[in-house]
Amino acid sequence: MTSISTQDYIIHFNPNCYSALNNYIKNNTISNIFILVDSNTSTHCLPVLLSQLETELTIEVIEIEAGEQHKTIDTCLGVWETLSELRADRKTLLINLGGGVVTDLGGFVACTYQRGIQFINIPTTLLSMVDASIGGKNGVDLGSIKNQIGIIKTPNMVLVDTNYLSTLSAREMRSGLSEMLKHGLIYDESYYKKLTELSDLTIDDLDQLIYDSIQIKKAIVEQDPTEQNLRKSLNFGHTLGHAIESYYLNHDTKALLHGEAIAIGMILESYLSAELLGLSIDTLQQIKTNTIKVFGQTNIPETDYAAIIDLMKFDKKNEKGTINFALIESIGKPKINCVASNALIINSFKFYNE
Repeated sequence: MTSISTQDYIIHFNPNCYSALNNYIKNNTISNIFILVDSNTSTHCLPVLLSQLETELTIEVIEIEAGEQHKTIDTCLGVWETLSELRADRKTLLINLGGGVVTDLGGFVACTYQRGIQFINIPTTLLSMVDASIGGKNGVDLGSIKNQIGIIKTPNMVLVDTNYLSTLSAREMRSGLSEMLKHGLIYDESYYKKLTELSDLTIDDLDQLIYDSIQIKKAIVEQDPTEQNLRKSLNFGHTLGHAIESYYLNHDTKALLHGEAIAIGMILESYLSAELLGLSIDTLQQIKTNTIKVFGQTNIPETDYAAIIDLMKFDKKNEKGTINFALIESIGKPKINCVASNALIINSFKFYNE
């Protein structure tokens, strides 16, 4: 369990992360190195990375504010300006050290600065390790609309060092677990069962599960890199989940982490799966019980339903004004381009709140 090769790059795991990074720096033409961090990873993760780098190249650090609310073009503008002021050029390497906000935004900055510079992602949260590490999606939010501006381009390398997970809160760890549960639900029932049977996850347990989760996403993405067909199945839980996340993003008292919103979305879309595709009632109840056991239950008032449904019109899977869902016929058997009425969506909220 030292690396995973994708079609374009390699994901290196714990034992050989930093030797692979140092070899890359030594064997490629690089003029200087910039490290993008947020206010959290600057404190908790940057000292580890700097202690592992073996290079005489100039290293500059760019820090952005932590949080989804800062995943914006304005933040990119600040990073682009700093790169320009500090003489970054076409041979600059940008290392993105952080969670999904840093890797998504940093990748987008790298792809667009001087029409593209080298970048390496070092995800530091569970969510970014199993999600942002594969697939090459880079981008930012447009107002409260998630990931509306972006580009698909893979990094030059990804490093997964699970030691960074020790810096996370229990809430952040749970947030990452939602994407892993999703991978099981759309692809592998036995993997899903492993996740639900672990009552007290340790980092040792997680190493293998993270590896397996990345393999699942890799298998899907490599069959459909530009999300024309099968890759849409990775959006299970995300059509409603993203709308819920966007709606509550600016509500300080109810702001949800990405994984928390996706967990709710998976219950809602499992209900739609039961109504539209015949997902068994037993499986639906099992998914709801297992998910709430991990994430708890957030009350979504009836007065919020219409605004959340309205936000779904911005979902990138939509075609010709139709909201398309990725649902499941059974665990491990996804179906894309499903359409649900507003009445059915409202019933899914009622089912969740029960």
